[in-house]
Amino acid sequence: MPRFRITVEYAGGDFVGWQRQANGPSIQQSLEEAVEKLSGERVEVVGAGRTDAGVHAMAQVAHFDLESDRFDANTVMKALNFHVKPDPIAIRHAEEADGDFHARFSATKRSYLYRILNRRAPAALDAGRVWHVPQVLDAEAMHDAAQALVGHHDFTTFRAKHCQAQSPEKTLDSLTVSRVGEEIHINAHARSFLHHQIRNITGTLKLVGEGKWTRKDVEDALAAKDRAAGGPTAPPDGLYLVSVGY
Repeated sequence: MPRFRITVEYAGGDFVGWQRQANGPSIQQSLEEAVEKLSGERVEVVGAGRTDAGVHAMAQVAHFDLESDRFDANTVMKALNFHVKPDPIAIRHAEEADGDFHARFSATKRSYLYRILNRRAPAALDAGRVWHVPQVLDAEAMHDAAQALVGHHDFTTFRAKHCQAQSPEKTLDSLTVSRVGEEIHINAHARSFLHHQIRNITGTLKLVGEGKWTRKDVEDALAAKDRAAGGPTAPPDGLYLVSVGY
């Protein structure tokens, strides 16, 4: 029984998220239907990260098993790219993996990017792909405040109410904020993240960028271990799963 590992790019705006749900189309569903069209087999496509509705991916990693050994990785990649049309999904790479490889549980690092378009004019070409914030943001102040969140902490303040993680404790390996032209980029790296963790952190750092909060306010919010003590949840539009490490 061959196991295939695929690297997937997608625009999340048209989906209810990665995970198959009854209330709308998902990336997982589109991929599973594409595999069935190729092989005639109903499979589960397991992703490394269960991205939310509206969240994008540059290199999501997933795996699935086939009963048949008729297909090589190149055929799988070409066929899936054909069958997912017209959904905004692309399989960038496919390969056969060891039987003990698991896209989610074998992962040792996940990297995310959040894009804020920081200019007066709204997005036209990147509508739905960035968070438009017209007020001028201080990226340096945001970066300095972000360093208070790096390391191992109880991130209850930045955790979604319905997060299913067993513990609110996570280790944030790095969190950087930089200005890139008209955009502000927030890059986050960790083994794993809580539900809405990056979006809640982004909404909080925006308050710092606006001058409404200081680094001390971020430190106090983290210490409070209370979602109500944190900033707002940033929209999903600007969030991208950049890479998954193994």
